[in-house]
Amino acid sequence: QVQLVESGGGLVQAGASLRLSCAASGRTFSTYTMGWFRQAPGKEREFVAAINWSGGSIRYADSVKGRFTISRDNAKNTVYLQMNSLKPEDTAVYYCAARQTPLIATQEKNFSSWGQGTQVTVSS
Repeated sequence: QVQLVESGGGLVQAGASLRLSCAASGRTFSTYTMGWFRQAPGKEREFVAAINWSGGSIRYADSVKGRFTISRDNAKNTVYLQMNSLKPEDTAVYYCAARQTPLIATQEKNFSSWGQGTQVTVSS
């Protein structure tokens, strides 16, 4: 399995931006579908965004469309989540996940490798 390490979380005010990064180990990163999920206190983990191996297929949760952008750099084994116009309801632990097939997916059960998470807190 691939090892994933997230970074870039923090405490920001509403309306600010953050960019999360997820560094992956392994020589086959470019064949993986990558996803971002989040879990707010007292809530279940939910899908945020996913990107297929080439970046040609991308999915977003309705709650983040138009504000968040997922991207990847296969040469750096890294996937990013640019988060703009942050809202207090975006406060959560954000997890990077990997799916070891090139086909995009949005359900948690389809991802086999997970990072440890990075905290994002948005104050009002």
